[in-house]
Order: sequence, then structure tokens, then C-alpha cells
Amino acid sequence: MTIFFLITALLVIPAGFLIVIGDEVNPLEEARRVVAKNAKKSDDRTAVRTRLEELGKGSDKDYEEFRIKQYGYSAASSSVALVLLFLLSRSFALAILGSAFAAATMYVLLDRDLTKNVKKRRELIEAEFPAIIEMLTLAIAAGETPMSAMLRIAESANGALAHEFSVVVAGVRGGSPLSETLDLMGRRVQSVMIRRFVDALITATLRGAPLVEVLSRHAVEARGNQRNRVMGAAGKAEISMMIPVVFLILPISILFALWPSLTNLNMFAS
Repeated sequence: MTIFFLITALLVIPAGFLIVIGDEVNPLEEARRVVAKNAKKSDDRTAVRTRLEELGKGSDKDYEEFRIKQYGYSAASSSVALVLLFLLSRSFALAILGSAFAAATMYVLLDRDLTKNVKKRRELIEAEFPAIIEMLTLAIAAGETPMSAMLRIAESANGALAHEFSVVVAGVRGGSPLSETLDLMGRRVQSVMIRRFVDALITATLRGAPLVEVLSRHAVEARGNQRNRVMGAAGKAEISMMIPVVFLILPISILFALWPSLTNLNMFAS
């Protein structure tokens, strides 16, 4: 009987809520309104907005959709855990604790997934950077302006960094100075390599320094950094390959080497 009432409550309460708010109110829009209201009252202490902006999703709608997804998945996992734990343990206190743990776990997992996507995109931008900056250097050396060179790369290349160039071009066309849009790009992409490139490009543009020399120097440095990253990844892979050798192959080799001696000792002992 208790199980029946529990399941009925889980089904009736959401249905009752939908009936109360009426047909004219969209539940998703209502949830988005509540999230937006709370977002204005409290600071974004978890830097969700910053990470969404780095993924190219910096609008209020993107932030609200992520928060709705985070809260919705947490509530759903909490409800499922509550029912399952109560059915298995028949302990309401354990079910409450388990549902709270499930909600917190889902909340943290979605937050970490966002961080993982940001890190993956940042690594992709840094991997694309040497080739893109060489294309930019060749275009400017051929007589194009930085704006036209970025536009050419944004239209001809695919990837995260080319998309960032398209955002810069759109900002300049919208009336913002090139230095300001480049600075926003450097703030948006949390990469030391991109930040140094942006600072050098802004300084050279404002002071009239030769852009080709500046970009060529950064291209050489970017290729060196990429080579160092590849060598570092190869070193980590080599260390990882040593683990099965040490713990699997080496003990078996020692056993095969010592087996004849152990057999002879057993023969003498018998």
C-alpha cells in the first residue's frame, strides 16, 4: 500500500502542477523564467557563463537551457533513485539520502561534462593554431589586411579557431574596433597561446609594427609548442605501455626462467 501511494504521488503531483498552471503557461518557459530570475539575483560562482561563452554559447538563452537541463536531470535522477531505493530497502530515510546523492551526482556530472567539452575545444583550438596562423601570415604577406585575412580563413577553413575568427569579423562589422573584438576573443578562449597571439596582434596593429614578422615569430613558436606537446604525449604513452610490461609480461618471463630450476629442486627434494 505504501508503494502504491508513493508511485501515485510521483505521478499525480507533476500532473496536478500542470493543471494548476493551466494550458496557457508553457512549463518549459516557466522554468526558463525562474532560472533567469534566479540568475539575475545571484552571481555565477561556478563560472558556467564563462565556460558556455568559450563554447560559443554565451547568450542568456543558452545559459538558461543548460541550467534547466542540469536541474531537470538532477530532479529526474532523484525521483528514480527515491522510488528504487524505497522499493529495495523499504526505508524512507535511506531513500531520501539516496535520492539526494543521485541529484547531487547528476548535477556534478553535468558540470564536469561542460568543463570537459571546454577543455576539449581549447585543445582543438591550440592544435589548429599553427596551421591557421601560417595561413594568416601568408595572407597578410600577400597584401591583405588583418580583417580580410581573418574573413578568408573563416570562410575557407573549418574548426573552432576559424569560428572564433568569424566572430571577430562579425564584431568588427557590427561597429566594434578590431582591437576590442580581438581582446574579447582572447578573454573568451582561456588559452595562454591564444592570449599571447592576440596581445601581439593588437600591439602590432596599434603601433604600426610589421605584422608579418610578428606573425612569423608566433608561427615558429606555435610549431615548437606543438612539437613539444607531441613529444610529451609520446612520453606519457611510453610510460603507460610500461605498465603491462612490468606487471604482466615480466612476471611471466621470470616464471618461465625459474621454472626449470624449481622443477629440478623438486626432483632432488623427492
